[in-house]
Amino acid sequence: MKPFVVNRHGRLVFPANFSPELDFSVLDSVAAAEAVITRDFESKAPTGTDIAARVAAGSYSRRFDLLRDLGQNLFWVNRWALPLYEKRPTRWRDLPRTKSDVFLPVVTPWVDGAAKVAAVRRTWDALPAGRHAEAEDRIFGLLFDVFAHRKHHATDLAAVKPTVAEFLDTPGAMTFVLPDLEPDYPTFTTTEIHDVDGPAPELEALTRWAMVLHNQYPWTRSRTELREATAIGDDDVVVAFHPRTREVAAFLERVRNGAPTRTELRRPSRTRPTPAAPVTPYPPVTVAEAFAVQPTLEALAVVRGEHVCENDDVVRNSSFSWSPMSAAEISAKTGIDRRRYSEHDIGDLALAAADAALAKAGRGPEEIGAVLVATCTSDRLIPSMSTWLSGELGILQTHCSADIVAACAGLPYGLAEAVRQLQEVNRPVLLVCVEKFSDKIGGVRTSRMIFGDGAAALVVAPAAEGAAGDVEILQTYASGPAAQVNSIIWPNPEFDNDITVYGPEVKALVARYLQQMISELDELPGPDGRSLLDAIELIVPHQANRTMIVQLAEKAGLRADQLYFDIGDMGNVSAASIPIALFDAVRDGVITEPTRVFAPGFGAGAVGGYAVLTVDPAIMAPEVVLRPAVDALPTQRVGATTSDDVRVAFGA
Repeated sequence: MKPFVVNRHGRLVFPANFSPELDFSVLDSVAAAEAVITRDFESKAPTGTDIAARVAAGSYSRRFDLLRDLGQNLFWVNRWALPLYEKRPTRWRDLPRTKSDVFLPVVTPWVDGAAKVAAVRRTWDALPAGRHAEAEDRIFGLLFDVFAHRKHHATDLAAVKPTVAEFLDTPGAMTFVLPDLEPDYPTFTTTEIHDVDGPAPELEALTRWAMVLHNQYPWTRSRTELREATAIGDDDVVVAFHPRTREVAAFLERVRNGAPTRTELRRPSRTRPTPAAPVTPYPPVTVAEAFAVQPTLEALAVVRGEHVCENDDVVRNSSFSWSPMSAAEISAKTGIDRRRYSEHDIGDLALAAADAALAKAGRGPEEIGAVLVATCTSDRLIPSMSTWLSGELGILQTHCSADIVAACAGLPYGLAEAVRQLQEVNRPVLLVCVEKFSDKIGGVRTSRMIFGDGAAALVVAPAAEGAAGDVEILQTYASGPAAQVNSIIWPNPEFDNDITVYGPEVKALVARYLQQMISELDELPGPDGRSLLDAIELIVPHQANRTMIVQLAEKAGLRADQLYFDIGDMGNVSAASIPIALFDAVRDGVITEPTRVFAPGFGAGAVGGYAVLTVDPAIMAPEVVLRPAVDALPTQRVGATTSDDVRVAFGA
């Protein structure tokens, strides 16, 4: 999990975006690590040669662009040190010679570095200052002090550094040497990095980059030399590399000892068959015809994450691995202006929604026959979210408490199972749709732009004898081409176990399902001799990506004005997105009386499904508003080191 924090200014901060901590427990080879490092640290980063070429070509028209290139370059230079190693200046005479977990980097001199450094300095001085010149100068001071005093060539850095013994046995090997220890060299604390208050979101992000990179070199860089072992004196100081975590230490031990990789241990490969269509299509379920007990919706309650994450918050937390994107560009691409995040546990979100729904329905724990939880982000397996929730609600026994992992189709899957349970228990069923994505995103930009946190709970009860139910049609699907099944993955070892979205594949599965859904509804009979599709009064789709859904819906023959969205303020809450959107449609006055709604969902695992149901505004419970779990810190702190303090220490 990679939770956000709330700094003393009340702003959201995502530490994983600028202090990378990769999960090396899922990497079993240097090649696997190199693939991750190349993508995250190298693919977007210019080398020193690239920067020099851009300088020579006059490519820089803004200081910001040069700052960004310097920052990305220095993260690339530290691509192995940041996630794997802790740098510890150590006197040569005190350095262990035989330990297998103490390393010395072997580096080669940066022969043309001085010319590149001078070119960057000239370019910076010649570029016009931006609107926030003081902040730009502060960031440049930190970055340039690191860039200008880099002594080594960075292209050929090895992931696994030699031990001290291996360094001593390598003729001509050179490493970093400092003239003395500087235990009081000024660095930034974690809190100081989190508490940055930049004058613009993009500069706030760059300030954090600069502070993290400054901390990688806690010594006077101008005095650093490269020397061979024979030229290092007993009182000289070298920079020893130690494994950053136990997982890193285990990874280094595995790869150094040649342990077999997962690929080598994997069962024999097989040819994946071409997907075969069902022998006959799966018809949608007409609830009134298929079931004796008809479902009625007694209550719908929602809980939103208590923190609003604006697009500006995403920008001010930009990772060094991201392409630049403004708040307006995020909005245009996704239809999302803000999403909601919660500091509370996912179980607490579910419990708050369940309590509110049961209170609205006037139901006690002794009346509930089943508890169903639709979620793909639960942090508990034993007990399951549903069984834990049953206990927390004071239910001594249910006929069924079960989690349903149907991701963005959680509502249709959940309603389908709730209706089936009604047939057996003939008493109310509690369905909770809940997700918490904010701590599962890490530095993946596409996921950070889209996902949010929230919960919704419905009480689905038996309708009165002879009365029509509120759920008219139910349909669920799953599977497809393997690329679509794997279009959204969490945890994803290739992305440090963060949730990842492969856009083209997601778009393909949504298009496939929307066409199928529209075709099915068009063939079903509706009132007054019309098709059921023509009788739909409102479409409330899964809130995946407004721009994408509108485009695909129009291709499927729907009009944009038939669709309701709240994604602009909520983001994508997967299983919880449709029920929260139904609540918001009532709040916004879109649903003012019992309304026939088509609610399609589709997403991770190539799942899909829809419900045609009647939504009555009277079932909406008062919204639950959660308090922040942790209040913002006081706005004034005494004795905190600032960027200005560090510049003074450098004599800048």
